[in-house]
Amino acid sequence: MSTLIDRTCGRATGMRRHVAHNAAPLAGFCLLVLLLIAGAYASDRFATVGNLLNVHQQATGLALVALGQTLAILTGGIDLSVGSLISASATLTSGLADNPHGGWTSAIVVVLLLSAVVGLINGGLVLRLKVHPLIVTLGMGAVLQGAILYYSLGPAGNVPDGFDSIAYGRFLNIPVTATIVVLLYFALSFFMRRTRLGHYIYMVGDDEHAASLTGVPKARVILFVYVFSAICAGVTGIYLAAQFGSGQPYLGVNYTLASITPVVVGGTVLTGGRGGVIGTLIAVYLLSLLNNLINFAGIASQYQLIVQGLAVIIAVSVNAQRKRVTA
Repeated sequence: MSTLIDRTCGRATGMRRHVAHNAAPLAGFCLLVLLLIAGAYASDRFATVGNLLNVHQQATGLALVALGQTLAILTGGIDLSVGSLISASATLTSGLADNPHGGWTSAIVVVLLLSAVVGLINGGLVLRLKVHPLIVTLGMGAVLQGAILYYSLGPAGNVPDGFDSIAYGRFLNIPVTATIVVLLYFALSFFMRRTRLGHYIYMVGDDEHAASLTGVPKARVILFVYVFSAICAGVTGIYLAAQFGSGQPYLGVNYTLASITPVVVGGTVLTGGRGGVIGTLIAVYLLSLLNNLINFAGIASQYQLIVQGLAVIIAVSVNAQRKRVTA
């Protein structure tokens, strides 16, 4: 009888979580539509195809780093080293690509390998030291920032001709890299819902102790998540180097908070186990369109950071309330 009750309660709890999980992307999509309508009334240029394609392109960097951050938060962790890793990746990419003995291909390989190593160290320290990832990744971010300042105090080198096509390349006027990133989100969403590793990520974030009892390979899950997050940050750095033509030591400083904002706005709870990448994707475009509308309104750029901070506070409050309702 007790087993039957446990199973029934478990199914009910799972159903409530499923409903909450699906509600967040839908709410975000509705807000996105409302913002488009409001923006169209506020400015004739806002809802044009050209402007929306530009927003699609400009959202790429944030979408890339937020993708990895989503998986880290789904496990109940967080990656605060992404901002410094973006700065390091962009600076190394432009510095190595400008080296006559190197080239852009070797620069990309070096950056991706460095990113994977950083992710392995982050995940390994989380497992070994058994401390919250916030502490580990915050320390790693400080180490990376110091190392890249030792490498260069200012912009390092220039990317070669044609490298900017990574950021600005278009096919039929549609930004190529931005579209690939969107497809990557849908592919990862399928992976999370249909593969064992995807289920393991949710299980570790939902109840780490229970996941261990059921045989979930927690160590492999944690290592995978932080390597993936670091690689996403590294690719973001490469993308920004292509976008700006060079890298600099503080290029990624704002991306630490920015990478968390669309994750929580998109419905992923900071305690882990609930949420998903599609919610993050919708929130990326919601925030990008909002920043675009702020620019059209002639409001100073520093207000974009205020908007991001307020969005995090509101989203965390809403998620906390939803968690109490579905618990």
